[in-house]
Amino acid sequence: MSSHNTEYEILVERLTAQGIDIEAVKAALKTQHIETPSWGYANSGTRFKAFAWPGAATTTQEKLDDAAMVHRMTGIAPTVAVHIPWDRPKDDDYDAMRQYAEERGIGIGATNPNVFQDDSYRLGSLGNPDPSVQAMALEHILECCEIMPKLRSNALSLWFADGTNYAGQDSLRGRKHRFERHLRTVYHHLPPGSRMLLEYKFFEPAFYSTDLPDWGTVYAWVLKLGPQAQVLTDLGHHAQGVNIEQIVAFLLDEGRLGGFHFNNRKYADDDLMVGSVNPYELFLIYNEIVDAAQGEDELARATADNIAYMIDQCHNIEGKMAPMIQSVLNCQEAYAKALLVPRQELAAAQEEGQVLRAHNILTNAFRTDVRPLLAQVREELGVPADPMSAYWASGYEEKIRSERGLADASGGFQ
Repeated sequence: MSSHNTEYEILVERLTAQGIDIEAVKAALKTQHIETPSWGYANSGTRFKAFAWPGAATTTQEKLDDAAMVHRMTGIAPTVAVHIPWDRPKDDDYDAMRQYAEERGIGIGATNPNVFQDDSYRLGSLGNPDPSVQAMALEHILECCEIMPKLRSNALSLWFADGTNYAGQDSLRGRKHRFERHLRTVYHHLPPGSRMLLEYKFFEPAFYSTDLPDWGTVYAWVLKLGPQAQVLTDLGHHAQGVNIEQIVAFLLDEGRLGGFHFNNRKYADDDLMVGSVNPYELFLIYNEIVDAAQGEDELARATADNIAYMIDQCHNIEGKMAPMIQSVLNCQEAYAKALLVPRQELAAAQEEGQVLRAHNILTNAFRTDVRPLLAQVREELGVPADPMSAYWASGYEEKIRSERGLADASGGFQ
């Protein structure tokens, strides 16, 4: 018997004694879904410099190839988010792009419009004081709504760099009104059965005011728009010390948590690998989701079951493929630990006001070494028990470095 199997059996025995249903935990882990971003496989970088990486994807085909490899290694990354126009196909053949992905065992997830890189957006997109620029941005977003059915994409993911740098630069209420008017138009053009995921960011690139600065603002807007509009939470888009898991709990309870952009931060929007700086925070976020998914509140439970888990990170100095695999595994580990929290025992301690006991029940789950459990789940999924080692041994890294070489830019689907 291998050491892995022995460690797994010991862990199962201990957790079973605590009342944990291991088979239920494994079943939940096998249905986990982490979406990777097409742009994360290319030479993306920080706001200061993008360091070219040998083997980084230069076409959408290569991005999809890489996303498929991550899924083969992990078993829980079956979709990839695309960015338009970064991933725009030649002759606008989106059917061919979707088919290419499906042939490699993955699907297209969220569609992300780009309304921040063109020079016309210097003063904003939908919030721009110039009606012609507003119209340009709106036209592009509506184009993405038309693209979504061709890709079988079910989510329109919206992030805006809009804001102002100086007091008096523009009317704050005027910008609010422009956004609300145009977002209503977008909402009415959403494909049937799809969702609008609206993201916020408290500062940067605008430094005086940001048009979508926080979850409360976005929450107020999605309530006005309708049930197909929900809040997207990027873990890096908050001020220091903000309790993200409390925001998650509130939005779950209100039925408005639509998705995540997973990454990690130390100072600002650092876009570091999720779980690399603060794994406890990631665990606590998953804990709130599991608590809602296993709870009695029907709305919170349904919301927890329909979250889009997307990675949005900047792999600038550490390569592309390996950090993406590691990020998926970090999410898997945090979810596994959250599934091991003894809910009834925790609820009893909370109701009795046993502060330290309740805290220890939660942190004991976080401290559990779940690696034997995850190795077992991966084997049952038919993927490598140790994805990182399997990736390095696969020769894929050497292959893409040899075939693709070193390139600064990336293009669309050829």
